[in-house]
Amino acid sequence: MRATECPAAGFLPTVVGMTTTRVIAVHQVARPHGFPTPGHFSFVESPLPVPAPGTALVENLHLSVDPYHREMMDGDFELNTPLEGRSLGRVLDSRSPALKEGDLVFHRQGWRTHALVTPGADGTRRITPYEGVPLSAYLSILGGTGLTAYVALTRTLRLQPGEDLFISAAAGGVGTAAGRIARLLGAGRIVGSAGSAAKVGHLTGRLGFDAAFDYHDGPVGELLAKAAPDGIDAYVDNVGGDHLAGAIDALRDHGRIAWVGAIAQYNGGRPPAAPRNLFDIVAKSLRLEGVLVRDYAHLQGELEEFLAPHLRSGRIAPVETVVDGFERTVDAFLGMLRGQNTGKMVVRVAS
Repeated sequence: MRATECPAAGFLPTVVGMTTTRVIAVHQVARPHGFPTPGHFSFVESPLPVPAPGTALVENLHLSVDPYHREMMDGDFELNTPLEGRSLGRVLDSRSPALKEGDLVFHRQGWRTHALVTPGADGTRRITPYEGVPLSAYLSILGGTGLTAYVALTRTLRLQPGEDLFISAAAGGVGTAAGRIARLLGAGRIVGSAGSAAKVGHLTGRLGFDAAFDYHDGPVGELLAKAAPDGIDAYVDNVGGDHLAGAIDALRDHGRIAWVGAIAQYNGGRPPAAPRNLFDIVAKSLRLEGVLVRDYAHLQGELEEFLAPHLRSGRIAPVETVVDGFERTVDAFLGMLRGQNTGKMVVRVAS
């Protein structure tokens, strides 16, 4: 990815010898109308915080940028304060008995170089890395992205061996994880949609999809009918809009839909009208259920138990686009919204 000019881009912490004395955080400074731009953000420097009893100071190593951040920019994020986001960090100083210096920690105080964390609060937890598995996997297939896909397949869809599956935005973070996990679960035919011919080739040539199509090539319903002429049993929806309508057409009786996201409407202002064929959910006895990963944090251990052996053996690997440098966090976020990533978009702050 090419770096985009951002306010204070290239801003780095002040360093005295090997001691960092400042922290840099990304703030949202304005509400976007449509697609966000670098001008909606600013990089802000402040003194390095000192941990209070029960907390720890971490240096962030990897940051996550996610589609849900775009939704939160419309009002959920407070302006002129550090943005939140999933992150993996290393403990520099601790005043908590649950963490010691050098521990690796998953937390949600991302989009900054350093953060104060409280063990057990808002999902903050110490992690133990798996040999041969990159740490960034805890933000992709072993993180919220992978857990979303796992929950959608095993809890919402209750996917059974041999069942045929359609995944929209299949080259993105949740999409690639869903494809990997579905294959491990014994899915039948797996079909995906993506935004370019290169991504379609990646899905079928490297990620094990049986068929895929570029949704720019025609009406989604027609493209899906060609890719899955015998229909589908289940659908992981990351897009909404025409993709949802096409999936409803393609689903067999008693099919299931796990609705994860709605990329089609994130930057468009007014949401699109309901699919023209929505009543077919009744006619076909379909089931549509939304998926919120925050409701399933208790399944993190189950996810790792399921995936870790396959990751360690090399049967599967995390699919990630890694952008180097904290100063490129906004660039990575905007690039993800434009579809410039394959798999999960991750910012590598430090090694």
